[in-house]
Amino acid sequence: MTSRYRSSDASESPASLSPRRRTVVKAAAATAVLAGPLAAALPARAAAGTPAFLHGVASGDPLPDGVLLWTRVTPTAEAIPGSGLGPDTEVSWTVAKDRAFTAVVAEGSTTATAAADHTVKADIRGLEPATDYWFRFSAGGTDSPVARTRTAPAADASVAGLRFGVVSCADWEAGYFSSYRHLAARGDLDAWLHLGDYIYEYGTGEYGTRGTVVRPHAPAHEILTLADYRTRHGRYKTDPDLQALHAKAPVIAIWDDHEFANDSWSGGAENHTEGAEGTWAARQAAARQAYFEWMPVRPAIAGTTYRRLRFGKLADLSLLDLRSFRSQQVKVGNGSVDDPDRTITGRAQLDWLKAGLKASDTKWRLVGNSVMISPFAVGSLPADLLTPLAKLLGLPQEGLALNTDQWDGYTDDRRELLAHLRSNAIGNTVFLTGDIHMAWANDVPVDAGTYPLSASAATEFVVTSLTSDNLDDIVKVPEGTVSAIAAPVIRAANRHVHWVDTDRHGYGVLDVTADRAQMDYYVLSDRTDANATSTWARSYRTRSGTQRVERTYDPV
Repeated sequence: MTSRYRSSDASESPASLSPRRRTVVKAAAATAVLAGPLAAALPARAAAGTPAFLHGVASGDPLPDGVLLWTRVTPTAEAIPGSGLGPDTEVSWTVAKDRAFTAVVAEGSTTATAAADHTVKADIRGLEPATDYWFRFSAGGTDSPVARTRTAPAADASVAGLRFGVVSCADWEAGYFSSYRHLAARGDLDAWLHLGDYIYEYGTGEYGTRGTVVRPHAPAHEILTLADYRTRHGRYKTDPDLQALHAKAPVIAIWDDHEFANDSWSGGAENHTEGAEGTWAARQAAARQAYFEWMPVRPAIAGTTYRRLRFGKLADLSLLDLRSFRSQQVKVGNGSVDDPDRTITGRAQLDWLKAGLKASDTKWRLVGNSVMISPFAVGSLPADLLTPLAKLLGLPQEGLALNTDQWDGYTDDRRELLAHLRSNAIGNTVFLTGDIHMAWANDVPVDAGTYPLSASAATEFVVTSLTSDNLDDIVKVPEGTVSAIAAPVIRAANRHVHWVDTDRHGYGVLDVTADRAQMDYYVLSDRTDANATSTWARSYRTRSGTQRVERTYDPV
């Protein structure tokens, strides 16, 4: 998501930076300033030297026989996230079949150390498939909150249905995470999918909040170092609504750009100035380390987030990493989106995805996809709407009618993947997408220029942002104003788009049965209200064998 211009001149010296940039360079000093107020906020137990679980507990990546458990212990008051301080602390875990822990099925312990920012992971195995479990951690006589998790169905099981929450794009400063609270309150989720931008890297006031910082970041500066990324993850994990959802169901997460820096690619990012902000390699490594410390995600192939999970005979879920291997985005004068040497997936990941889709014997093939794969043409939008839309979609300011940060900027990879689906008669493929702060329901056409006469190779459900600015926020008009104008124009220029909502914040609920995969879209009353209500907005489904989206008029 492009939000502001950043020079990539590696020769830019600290002396030539703006005052804001000089402040960023002094990040280490600012971190020290934060330690006092953060430590003061600790409960009495931590202040007295008794361990505390201030960041909740979580689980993720469910398997038929296991699940990954996570927590972070604060052993002493000074051991705040990113500080590198605090003693080694023994942390134990207990897993049971009941909330009262009368039927314990697994126990163990490990040592939380400053080297891992006192985060703890326990990869529990030997559990029963499709079963609810409860777990907690303990340290120094203190118990963590109790949380629920659930294992996946057995690989060969006949599964009647699956239900997943689907979210993306959570800007801390733009509002409250009420979507997490509403998903937690459902109590019917097998798991929830986070499709990227779990955190944002910007400094306070630097990224879309409709001009109002609802609650400030920690640290206040743009995050660059390992300590910075750890501190930012730690701040996010204090959110009560996020803690509540992590305590109700396992998460299945992938990263997008803001877990690193805006519009990141394998060798850099739009929001990274080589030299003035250190090397990209060091920043990327720091972001990656903090992510795997703070998230209940198993590092997968090549230490990235691309991996595959299976849910009985009903569905498998291929999760993509579209940042670690991609070529730099095309800008005017630096290449062509059709260049076959440019890639969004990398060769190995694309081959892995194609092979997995072809070999799949499940009813549905779900793809966790951080950026939109459906093609997009701008159409005849008025100039006052084209500019903010270009900002959200990452379009070049010169007005090219495509999104170079998404699959539109890597057309050879997309053509190869869609041709693979068609030539191998691979049906029931559904892309689940985040990133662009808008809700979409799309067919994925083989040839957008001749659609709907040409075939649709797959379908795509895109969820809007939890809090990050969308079009009405950027132009600062009442909710729904922009969508009323923009949506008909977008649909007219993109006949494979069944619905687009450019203005609202919320989440999705994906319900999968043998007959159909349905996305219910929910919207929040006000992202700046900690007690925001949630309302069902629309539902779309794809019926088995059709590769087409259709509207349905009731949520599941």
